[in-house]
Amino acid sequence: MPVVAYISRDWYGSGVHAFDILGDPVRRRILELLADGEHTSGAITEVVRSEFALSQPAVSRHLRVLRENGFASVRAEGARRFYAVDPSPLSEVDVWLDRFRGFWDQRLDALGTELARGKRASRRRDAGQADRPAKGT
Repeated sequence: MPVVAYISRDWYGSGVHAFDILGDPVRRRILELLADGEHTSGAITEVVRSEFALSQPAVSRHLRVLRENGFASVRAEGARRFYAVDPSPLSEVDVWLDRFRGFWDQRLDALGTELARGKRASRRRDAGQADRPAKGT
């Protein structure tokens, strides 16, 4: 009987699992926005509302989930709130994904080899056509 591997709660502590956070498309989109730099809650809300048709309170709940689970930090500047991505929980995801990189690396290396072959073949074809006189001359 095969052994079934799973991520135990001990692996990520008593909080919400990182993949639970990242499994939501709205939260992923917010993190994508924050990956480009700090944004105000208003700017985030504007983008998310236009893309997902959510209310401002719904966007605020997603921001709170990200903040409370360590994926985002917030700083106040007057009445404005600036959010930034916190990469710490993402490094935990990176560690978990590391066991699978071997699968990707082999395929990416093979793709790189095929792309290089294609470029060499294209250069040879282009060089061969440059040596031939044009038709009709």
